[in-house]
Amino acid sequence: MKQGHFIKGNRGFSLIEALIGFFILSIGMLGVASLQGVSLKASQASVYGSVAMMKVEELFESMRANPTALTTYAGAGVFGDCSGLNVCSATQLAADDVYWWEKNLKAGLPDAATTKVTVIAAVPPSGLATVQIDVDWAERGKTSTASISRSYTTTAKICTAVPC
Repeated sequence: MKQGHFIKGNRGFSLIEALIGFFILSIGMLGVASLQGVSLKASQASVYGSVAMMKVEELFESMRANPTALTTYAGAGVFGDCSGLNVCSATQLAADDVYWWEKNLKAGLPDAATTKVTVIAAVPPSGLATVQIDVDWAERGKTSTASISRSYTTTAKICTAVPC
């Protein structure tokens, strides 16, 4: 019998309590939605950094495969159609590598991406040249008019003679 008395005294939630609970829940959901937007923006920023890093390493590998035309990599890229059965010189291949590298890099980064390749020739008796590659781009900021400048710079030693 006590059980019935216990249920009688418990009348449930009032309308005001339900509204307060709903208000607290909706504030929490707004916080979660805001956090989702921030995490998407950070995710895109890390994708741009990864693209820049992979493309720079790709150009370094092209340089290592074609070290005799190392200074050509510091110039502008020129389409040379050095694929398939076409035979190209080392200089033409380097210019073609730079052309395709810049094209692929700009496809993965925002439109205003810029690049700079600096080659410092090897000083005898060493056969190692120093190459620095800078990639700069602007990401969308918190507002529609603001942008944030980002860059990726790395340096590598490229063997230009045997032995290095």
